[in-house]
Amino acid sequence: MISYLEFEKPVAELEQRIAELRSAAEGDDVDISAELQRLEQKSATLLASTYEALSPWQKTQVARHPSRPHFRDYVAQAFEEFVPLGGDRCYGDDEAILGGFAKLNGRKVVLIGHEKGNDTASRIRHNFGMGKPEGYRKAIRLMEMAGRFGLPVVTLVDTSGAFPGVEAEERGQAEAIARSTEACLALPVPMVAAIVGEGGSGGAVALASAERVLMMEHAVYSVISPEGCASILWRTAEKAPDAAEAMKVTAQDLLKLGVIDRIVPEPVGGAHRDPQQAATTLGAAIAEELDKLGRFAPDELKRLREERFLAIAG
Repeated sequence: MISYLEFEKPVAELEQRIAELRSAAEGDDVDISAELQRLEQKSATLLASTYEALSPWQKTQVARHPSRPHFRDYVAQAFEEFVPLGGDRCYGDDEAILGGFAKLNGRKVVLIGHEKGNDTASRIRHNFGMGKPEGYRKAIRLMEMAGRFGLPVVTLVDTSGAFPGVEAEERGQAEAIARSTEACLALPVPMVAAIVGEGGSGGAVALASAERVLMMEHAVYSVISPEGCASILWRTAEKAPDAAEAMKVTAQDLLKLGVIDRIVPEPVGGAHRDPQQAATTLGAAIAEELDKLGRFAPDELKRLREERFLAIAG
């Protein structure tokens, strides 16, 4: 079943009516196909028009949708032969950040990303996608391995931010994030990052400092959550919609600002309505970007990253 967001109520009512009509017509000789077709067309049109006019806060809600595909979903539907690698060779393994070897359209890559989980048990196990120091150190280890073997790096970013717990700070959270960002910038191989859900703060930048940054159509990317920003500026999280508007968190705004390079279209109604299509589209976009980057020498790739981020800072 689809979980409807608050702004989708009119669509939900129409789809419920369609379901009731279908149920009532079972075993009945009355032909209601014309009425069903009319309602389905009306529902599809309403869904499309709703998603064409989403506010930044509504896009934030879509990016956080409980059924939105996460790292494991994209691995299963867009990549092949994924071989996970665990541990940072220092403290332990962090299941909020996963990675390993994979193939994309036959091309070998090192794939790294945040995993949020899809039910209560898995969300707790993956710490809701909030990486700990050992997760970022694992990412560094995998990026260094990619450099040694000459494999391109692909990252799928989906986190509200790095884990802010005391134990993470004790193990050097800030240092791990900084070194992961440094590892991205120093890679001698092509790197493509994709913001597939939430891109929150340094927890996202640590895996997204690539020469090409893609963003799903209804994903968000920001230095702080809208609620966090509202709590600082207005002392209340109720101002989150205003904060989201001011922060320019959407893919459309960030493309104009030059923070990202490309928007990847989602199925009508968001990636959660058709995860397979979303994964196929994303995989094709990443493969296309890797093809373009394949002609650059290591020094040129590093220069591209440097110029990219200096241009944003300037």
